[in-house]
Amino acid sequence: MIPESEVKRFLHGVQPGEIRAVIYARVSSDKQRREGNLDRQVERLRSYCSAKGYRVVDVVTDIASGLNEERSGLWKIFDMVIRKQIDVVVVEFRDRLTRFGFEYLKRFFESHGARVEVVEESEKSYEEELIEDFVSIITSFAARIYGKRSQRFRKIKKLVEEIIYGDKEDTEA
Repeated sequence: MIPESEVKRFLHGVQPGEIRAVIYARVSSDKQRREGNLDRQVERLRSYCSAKGYRVVDVVTDIASGLNEERSGLWKIFDMVIRKQIDVVVVEFRDRLTRFGFEYLKRFFESHGARVEVVEESEKSYEEELIEDFVSIITSFAARIYGKRSQRFRKIKKLVEEIIYGDKEDTEA
């Protein structure tokens, strides 16, 4: 007899019609953070939430690979979803949330009453995304095996990039 919205408002301090959003932004390296990529990503997402009328309850960021399962920011979002503290997780691109398993995360969040909203759908073809994922997997595993600062890792990364993307001089000619 009591509307669900009223129960939700009472239990979680939510105003009727209010949508509580968490912004999730991620870059792969500290270099990208230093170049301002993370800050620009967050600002674009803030503008998006503002335009949609969402109340941003938190901004969560990670500096890690999308393959890394130990991202503290992502785990924080899981906790917020489980505790029903948010209604929507806003990300710029699907791969900012995760490189693989996006649909699993989306379904898990939905099962707890939250949804994932992707601001920009990728303009890349299926093949381009597959190649990027392939490069990410190889470099991630090589970094784990040899360490990111090792000469062997740098050689493997360079070789994979040359094979996949070709020599820059070849593409410019």
